[in-house]
Amino acid sequence: MDEILRTTDPTMIAFATALLRAEDIDCFELDVHMSVLEGSLGVLPRRLAVARGDAFRARAILRDNGMEPAERV
Repeated sequence: MDEILRTTDPTMIAFATALLRAEDIDCFELDVHMSVLEGSLGVLPRRLAVARGDAFRARAILRDNGMEPAERV
């Protein structure tokens, strides 16, 4: 899995998930339950990951829709 988005804004995660699913790209949200540990302050970022084979296309979709994808490490 490759991380394609990292943000503290839950609406961006929801929007990115909808965009990717519309293009038949499965994605998985990481760090969802970290808000319980941090007290729901929104300090810790959530991450969105896709299969390595879909990462290039997923990043292009996010860029085309005005979102800045996470850089490949």
